[in-house]
Amino acid sequence: MLKKRHRGVVALAGGLVLLLGAAAAVVAALLANGVKPVEIPQTGGFRPEIERTLTGVTLPPGFHIGLFAMVPGARDLAVSADGAKVFVGTNGQDVFVIGVGPRHTAASVKRFAPGIAMVMPHGVCFAPDKTLYVVEQNRILAFPDAAAKAESPGLAARIVVPRGQLIPVSEEASAHSARVCRIGPDGKLYVTIGQPYNVPPPEKQALYEKAGLGAILRMDRDGSHREIFASGIRNSVGLDFNPKDGTLWFTDNQVDRMGDDIPPGELNRATKPGQNFGFPWYGGGHVRTSLYAKATPPADVVFPEIEMVAHAADLGMTFYRGTMFPEKYRGGIFSAQHGSWNRSVPIGARVMFSTLKPDGTGGEAVPFAEGWRQPDGSYAGRPVDVAELPDGSLLVSDDQSGAVYRIWYGE
Repeated sequence: MLKKRHRGVVALAGGLVLLLGAAAAVVAALLANGVKPVEIPQTGGFRPEIERTLTGVTLPPGFHIGLFAMVPGARDLAVSADGAKVFVGTNGQDVFVIGVGPRHTAASVKRFAPGIAMVMPHGVCFAPDKTLYVVEQNRILAFPDAAAKAESPGLAARIVVPRGQLIPVSEEASAHSARVCRIGPDGKLYVTIGQPYNVPPPEKQALYEKAGLGAILRMDRDGSHREIFASGIRNSVGLDFNPKDGTLWFTDNQVDRMGDDIPPGELNRATKPGQNFGFPWYGGGHVRTSLYAKATPPADVVFPEIEMVAHAADLGMTFYRGTMFPEKYRGGIFSAQHGSWNRSVPIGARVMFSTLKPDGTGGEAVPFAEGWRQPDGSYAGRPVDVAELPDGSLLVSDDQSGAVYRIWYGE
């Protein structure tokens, strides 16, 4: 079993500068003042063990998987438009940037913006104007033209939401603080905000509904006009927009300690602003929570498009837009299951594929890549996110192994 690795591989360099201010304020990275990128070795270490694990990963006929890059704590993925850079968020203090080589492997992996102190910079996403958004536990930064300027001494970040103003500081917690983001068809920034409880106590409900904990927020890209786009969400760590109809889809991790087989994980579809997806009245699917069993749920709760197996921890997802994969995969959804932690028989640690019906609603989900879960129930890897390269191949991050994989079709 591969254990969590690489913690402490990258030390925080001196000269850290943190400037808090209004949404338009600028945080200087100060690379020229002695804070230099730290390159992550791509040979040696646990690489041979990770590559051996990949030989046991099963895929549909014609597909292949290989190690793309070694990235400590790799989680959320954002690919630049030209595919030359891949940015990787983590649950620690770092964002990493992969320089893509000519053979679809990592030419380099370096710490991004090393002069800026970050707290759980998990969420990374690109806007059409090439701005990279980084969503921390309680702050949002924007890096204009990040791919081209990743190693520039003049690298700077714009504060979109100042530290302490994304959620109430009183509600900061290590649990359910992994944010993800996307730019919608409307040009606005969408951000998932998990709430910090397994099931929140009723006395927190009014605060959470007002602040948008357990929700998906929508705002202009400068942080203005913030609103709650969707609510009733426990902890979403994956979202994407269907390129065919513009609807927002997202995963949701459901309530723990209710038994091995309930409640189901969720793949949800939001067709308009203001919809409520049932939490905390429902723990997942149609299963009621004991704490809110006697409370009346909101009217018109939206139930999942696709129910996933219980406790597999469905995280990152993406619609497949490419043409490398066979026709049956085009327009469908790839998603990562991190793997259960509280189930008597472990399940997950795999990549799923979900079909859509002709009317754009959910079809069925089936395993696509699996083999990280070992016969004894341990994990030799835990997939977190999926993202598509311009050639149509699929990247998969793995925070346990500190790796990013590439799946391709054909020779």
